[in-house]
Amino acid sequence: MEIRSIKGIDVKTWLKFKSLAAKKRLTMGKLFGNMLEEYEKNAEKTWDIILNSGKVLSDKEADDIKKITLKLRKERGFRDVSSF
Repeated sequence: MEIRSIKGIDVKTWLKFKSLAAKKRLTMGKLFGNMLEEYEKNAEKTWDIILNSGKVLSDKEADDIKKITLKLRKERGFRDVSSF
């Protein structure tokens, strides 16, 4: 068995993690692996919701915002915005 270390874990967090592993009757390594898998699943679900949700603005609202932004950028002396 190899020993690994994680930098930056304070004593309080370490003890909470150790206690949680004991309560679940798992080794700390197994608990860490389970937590990592759950984190990855939840992160994927979150990004799926964000990236695949419906439009926030209508096409007309988006076009209006783009026109206003281009106008404001020209007035304030921003760089060329023709590719925007």
